[in-house]
Amino acid sequence: MALSTVDIAQFSHSMVNVDAAIYNVLSPVPVSLISFPLPMAHVSKNDDELDSKIPIGEAAQLGTWTGTETVTATQTLGGEPHAYVKDLDYSAEEESRVVRILDTRLFPWILLTTFVLNMDRTNNSNAISDNLPADLGFTIDTVNTATAIYAVFFSIFSFSGAVMAKIFGPARWIPILMFAWGLVTMSHALIKDRGGYITVRIFIAVTEGGVIPATLIYLGGFYKSTELSTRLGWFWGSRSVFYFISELDGLHSFQAIASAVSGLMASGLLQLGGRSGLEGWKWLFLVDGIITVFVAVVIWFYLPRNVASTRGGLRGAKPWFTDRQIQIAVTRVIRDDQAKREYEKRVTRADFKDAATDLGLWGHLLLSNITLTPTNPLSTYLPTVIKSFKFNVFVSNALTAPPYILQCIFMVIVIRHSDKVRERGFHGAFGSAWQLVGWIILRAMPDSASRGVKYFGAIVVASWPYNHPLNIGWMSENTGSVGKRTVASGAVSRPFKCQTHLRLISPNLSPSLDFKRGNSINIAFAGFTTIMWVVQKYYYRHLNKKREHEYAALSESEKLEEDSQAEKKGNRSLTFRFTT
Repeated sequence: MALSTVDIAQFSHSMVNVDAAIYNVLSPVPVSLISFPLPMAHVSKNDDELDSKIPIGEAAQLGTWTGTETVTATQTLGGEPHAYVKDLDYSAEEESRVVRILDTRLFPWILLTTFVLNMDRTNNSNAISDNLPADLGFTIDTVNTATAIYAVFFSIFSFSGAVMAKIFGPARWIPILMFAWGLVTMSHALIKDRGGYITVRIFIAVTEGGVIPATLIYLGGFYKSTELSTRLGWFWGSRSVFYFISELDGLHSFQAIASAVSGLMASGLLQLGGRSGLEGWKWLFLVDGIITVFVAVVIWFYLPRNVASTRGGLRGAKPWFTDRQIQIAVTRVIRDDQAKREYEKRVTRADFKDAATDLGLWGHLLLSNITLTPTNPLSTYLPTVIKSFKFNVFVSNALTAPPYILQCIFMVIVIRHSDKVRERGFHGAFGSAWQLVGWIILRAMPDSASRGVKYFGAIVVASWPYNHPLNIGWMSENTGSVGKRTVASGAVSRPFKCQTHLRLISPNLSPSLDFKRGNSINIAFAGFTTIMWVVQKYYYRHLNKKREHEYAALSESEKLEEDSQAEKKGNRSLTFRFTT
């Protein structure tokens, strides 16, 4: 049965209420910042609390330490002390073993969540290539309008998603959002007009928006800053390749390269058009939604809140870590970034003010804004563009897979090297320069070029080393405080892009779909971001040199005072050094 716009709005509203009810029933008691034994949230002997010790932020706040003093807290379950140890001595091999456990037992499930997220997002473009606009009685202009509205709501709820993740905990907030957008994805099968399409896309943005910042916060509690960018590369690389198992320096990666799989899956599901009175693209969204809801339920019972709550549920009967490994896991992360001593801290008004007045953060926001703008029409129209090369709809969707697979490979190589040498600016500029060359090739390509040559041009521009995760990781390690980092993660993970760009592309749609004016604008964007990456690098280098001189000019008593205020001041302290 087809429903109107009002029906869909009521359905989505009911879905939110149901989702809230599920959370109230299943959610544990929110974590509090307390300095006494933690309360028992559940009585189930198979749940997290069987071996739950203490989150990073709590462990670091439960006292002071000098020398080799251990900061400890006692659980109500078992009474075992587990804590951050300031001078804990451990070998590189022991730390590597901890990281390997995280990479094999935690990170693949994070990749699964982003696989589902990007599969759902990519299938909108697959549906468009299957004549979704014509079936619903509107033109490509409505798609542009819906995409622009989607971007606005996605940006708003990305920002709030980071804050909500701090309130409910990312291990709970991520599956809640997944369950919600899975239901909304299935509701695509109910739309019958322009209003219904726009309404559903709004609710998709609302439910998907908070997932990425929540994931950034979640991963930050397990990985060091030198490890995070590479993991984010794999995280965003999951947009490109599906089930892929490799061994990379001991990392067994379950890789979901969603955009590639989405194209391949679409090439099959779209052929179901006409079955049960549904168009092929409705079948695509329906199957997608079912997969998403199923994965959300599994993720709810799998993701641990922290390194000490890894036993029970789908995680297995035994904990992932020994008591010593828990100490290593907590200590190494805090030792890398002292701000994570208060990782469970919630956002305050002062954090918003601090973030809003940070010029470096505005640079990262600008980079995200301009860098991501060309990628939006690229992902939206790539199957349609390839279809214009005289391929049928099924082949054109399948041909979107190779460039995304290549993008995953190139992106991870660049970001891993960036982590290895601890350099950000030039690596990011390399990615933008690659994209610049691709847009120039497409813009300069004559109309008479063969479809093979045109497809090669599409591969070049779509396989660029995606540098958004590098920007996220760079920003994260340079923010200096947890509260400010939370605000920044919500802002930079999905900023409000220049959606007027879509309006500039729209008038250029023609039977040949050359997008000439749009490609010219993309050249300008890519050229600007190539320069901006270098400018950001030298801005941070300038601040480092300036602070070195200012700190050296202080008296000994002033230096001691500055050192004591370093944690409070965050990245505004004279002792803080930015990664460049």
